[in-house]
Amino acid sequence: MPSQETVVEEAPPPQPVLVAALGRLEPAGEVVSVGGPTGDRIARLQVAEGDYVQQATVLAYLDSYDERLAERDYAASQLAEARTRLQAETQFGEAQIREAETQRQQIDRPQAFEIEAQRATIRQLRAELELAQIDLRRSQDLSQQGAISRQEYDQQVTEVRQRQEQLNNAEATLIRLESTRQSDLANAEAQVQARRAELERSQAQIEVESAARNLQLAEAKLERTLVRAPTSGEVLRIIAQQGEAIGQEGAILEMGDTRQMYVVAEVYESDIGRVQVGQPATITSRNGAFEQQLSGTVERIGSQIFKNDVLDDDPAANADARVVEVRIRLANSAAVAQLTNLQVDVQIDVD
Repeated sequence: MPSQETVVEEAPPPQPVLVAALGRLEPAGEVVSVGGPTGDRIARLQVAEGDYVQQATVLAYLDSYDERLAERDYAASQLAEARTRLQAETQFGEAQIREAETQRQQIDRPQAFEIEAQRATIRQLRAELELAQIDLRRSQDLSQQGAISRQEYDQQVTEVRQRQEQLNNAEATLIRLESTRQSDLANAEAQVQARRAELERSQAQIEVESAARNLQLAEAKLERTLVRAPTSGEVLRIIAQQGEAIGQEGAILEMGDTRQMYVVAEVYESDIGRVQVGQPATITSRNGAFEQQLSGTVERIGSQIFKNDVLDDDPAANADARVVEVRIRLANSAAVAQLTNLQVDVQIDVD
């Protein structure tokens, strides 16, 4: 019986537990280029390399700063003057309005009292007229009966006529008083409205809003002559010195937050699948820039493939390798805080 040969499958070679890569040191947030308008001259540079500055700190003044500052101060004085004039005109106008309102009240109240008194007089005269008319009717009956003389009856008729005439005169006086009051109040109200219109016209002639807009424009122009730190960090390199014009690239200096340093490792695309966030990494310097090994942790894995930027010293190394950038947060940043862009060797533990 022929023997059967046993086929033994060879196990795949074990994957290395380390992924090696070249990298460079960077501060948190990367290196930030700070600049200004091309061609503008730097009047005063406020910082030196190695200075640590807070966000919004003035790093440099451009040559047009003094001129823009004078324009801003002039615009501010114009606004202050306009506001002072407006306040004075407002106070004067409001005083005139109060005076006109007082005059209106002085007209209204006495005349209102006089009218009310006249109405009371009319009510009294009507009551007296009614009593006289009652007496007249009684006198008429008595006269027809011969109980009183014709003369006594005529006297009662005269009394009613006098009472009616007094009432008519009182009612005419009331109409005159009411008409006069309405006319006087209308004139007084017109004076109040005229004073208010004068105040509004005076306020409109004082261009506070225009002066405020001019100040805002002057402040914006002044701000463009200041170069401020876009973020907190250390000044890494001065590119343009005091008195020099800003170059075509517009850069004055470079800065970065060196309190926390990172390594940007360029991992070959063939190895990137084994790298995960949270894996430990070891960083060393091939040129002795720092002696001890640094430890770090993979914090972010890029989502794009690039041609490598960090070139190996080995002439046989692939200069056109396709890589993915992996950001590694260093545990000890102080040791390399002054070594931004230093080339380092990286080993990521992927076990």
